[in-house]
Amino acid sequence: MITIEKYSSEKCKIWDEFVKKSKNGTFMLMRAYVDYHADRFTDFSLLFFDDGKLLALLPASLHGNEVRSHGGLTYGGILTNTSMKATKMLNCFDVLKEYLIENGITKLVYKKIPYIYEHYPSDEDVYALFRNGAQLYRRDISSTIYLPNIVKLSNGKRGHVVKAQKNGVELSESVDFDSFIELENSVLLAQHQKMAVHTADELRKLQTSFPDNIKLHLAHYQGELVAGILIYIYDTVVHTQYMAASEISREIGALDYLIKNLIDKYQTTKTYFDFGISTEDDGMYLNEGLISQKQEFGARGVLYDFYAWEIQP
Repeated sequence: MITIEKYSSEKCKIWDEFVKKSKNGTFMLMRAYVDYHADRFTDFSLLFFDDGKLLALLPASLHGNEVRSHGGLTYGGILTNTSMKATKMLNCFDVLKEYLIENGITKLVYKKIPYIYEHYPSDEDVYALFRNGAQLYRRDISSTIYLPNIVKLSNGKRGHVVKAQKNGVELSESVDFDSFIELENSVLLAQHQKMAVHTADELRKLQTSFPDNIKLHLAHYQGELVAGILIYIYDTVVHTQYMAASEISREIGALDYLIKNLIDKYQTTKTYFDFGISTEDDGMYLNEGLISQKQEFGARGVLYDFYAWEIQP
């Protein structure tokens, strides 16, 4: 018999242990990451038990009568191990529906974990969503390099790398989150009239909690910070969480040089190098200039899908 329990801090240890052994979990779904912005989100994470044994997890947040998995994360969805099969997942959704109705929830927003982050095939949840009438309402496209067989770098990007090298651009790993976020925010304000989701203090806290997974790489020209990339390192994926470049960087190719350096660094130890999405407006607007920059490094499309499940008795 499958039962559901709401997450509480007393369950932190069993939650994290399950994520580590799951077939589709990442460090971003461990409690130290999920809870870093607990002041901004009302947690509604759930644990599924099958005859008393932990079967699955659902990281989630509450937004009025709507539950999102997860409101503060790039992706969420049900985390399982290799014991999860299609029929069992359907049973989980049956119990989940009853639980949500009992708690006055009328809608579940479900952010599917992209396949590149999974350790083993994990689409049982998508089938269960289909069977329950959930609708795909948003589809973002990310750009990802398959590191074992990289598409050739464009001549333009190759030229930028050579130019940066000739100009003596210096690359380094750093923990100077203050300078990086200052650069990031200056670029975002100038180009998009917005600020970074994270503050320097939040990034410092997260990096302290996950020192092997979160790393900052910077590019300096004549002693000045001109470009930076914050990467998230997963079992098989390196993801560029933030990238920033000053006007000088664009003139001398510093950001492209830094990107190429990171691709080379992880080519033999990881499978994918993911640049993130280039879409807005629930996937309906494609920033063609942005995605073109990523494609010039050999990146090609990976989908980030969002489903809406209207909960009806």
